[in-house]
Amino acid sequence: METPRIATWIGVLAGVAAAVGGLGALVWWRWTPLPTYHIEVDSSAVMAEGGQQLIVAADALFAVIGLFAGLLLGALAWSWFKWVGWPAAIIATCAGLGAGLVCWGVGQLLGPGPFDQRLAAARPGDVVPISLQLHAPSALAVWAFAAVAPTLFASSLGPEVDKRRGPAPAVPGSMADHGGTEPVRSSDRSPPRPSD
Repeated sequence: METPRIATWIGVLAGVAAAVGGLGALVWWRWTPLPTYHIEVDSSAVMAEGGQQLIVAADALFAVIGLFAGLLLGALAWSWFKWVGWPAAIIATCAGLGAGLVCWGVGQLLGPGPFDQRLAAARPGDVVPISLQLHAPSALAVWAFAAVAPTLFASSLGPEVDKRRGPAPAVPGSMADHGGTEPVRSSDRSPPRPSD
């Protein structure tokens, strides 16, 4: 691939990664159970029982979304960029990481908003959910590792890729075709016998 063509396809992949991150943000926002604080008569805020366990739910769901999104982006990156060699792994990793950052940012925007402001405006009897946020930024690593995994597996387990002509074609008469230890040469083959 020429450099301008590679740059164009990297731009397309970046757009796809942003779209995947946006869709992931919608899923993250919609399906994350947010713990709530109940405002008491004395204006103190008390978290409901079991709320502490729900705090990690946002991080867990973010990581699960990143696993599936990363695998999708990694497979796409490998199918488009396998001809460039080892940079395909870097491209896939960046696509997964970019999608994760988009998911994180858009998801927080879709959430209920800054918790401090909502808590300050709450009155006794109100129920205030916490903000949708990522408490463990290391969950972004799931997006990157999941994106690079298809590239690593395909490059190590798949056929050799010739950067100039695409995948190496199967050689007719090779050892794999005949199960032998020596390659079969055309001079070794006997002509077919005519039928009686």
